[in-house]
Amino acid sequence: MSRVAKNPIKVPAGVDVSISGSTVNVKGPKGQLSMEVNNLVEVSQDGNVITTKPHQETKSSWAMAGTMRALVNNMIVGVSDGFQKKLELVGVGYRAQGKGKVLNLTLGFSHPVDYDVPENITIETPSQTEIIVSGCDKQKVSQVAADIRAYRPPEPYKGKGVKYANEVIIRKEAKKK
Repeated sequence: MSRVAKNPIKVPAGVDVSISGSTVNVKGPKGQLSMEVNNLVEVSQDGNVITTKPHQETKSSWAMAGTMRALVNNMIVGVSDGFQKKLELVGVGYRAQGKGKVLNLTLGFSHPVDYDVPENITIETPSQTEIIVSGCDKQKVSQVAADIRAYRPPEPYKGKGVKYANEVIIRKEAKKK
């Protein structure tokens, strides 16, 4: 049985949750999100508390109920607080510069890399070697950060590349004579 699915979700002030059929809509100060709920799970709202439970008592239904609870909770946290990922550029000449809806990256290639920023995502560059990706959809924020990192992932010998701010790169020793 899922312990995650048994925890109720408290809706903070300023966030509006509406459940119609199998669709959950969440609206808050940072944006608006909606999601289709799996047909094995029932989502119910009682005042400012949301609960998830499976329709049947099977192992897969409980697992899906826990997943749906986590997704609804991420939606509520996203529209109230938002999510952000920090990236760092490590390497000589590696730079990032935000120009409106385009992120311009210089990553040691023979050409600059231009990344088009998707809707509902904001990218800030406080310095030339830092990128902050933020938005209300956790999946979208993480995917954009992963796409940017994929242009030049960190290599194990010198640690050069685009890395997450909290990422630890395990370094390898260079070849000896």
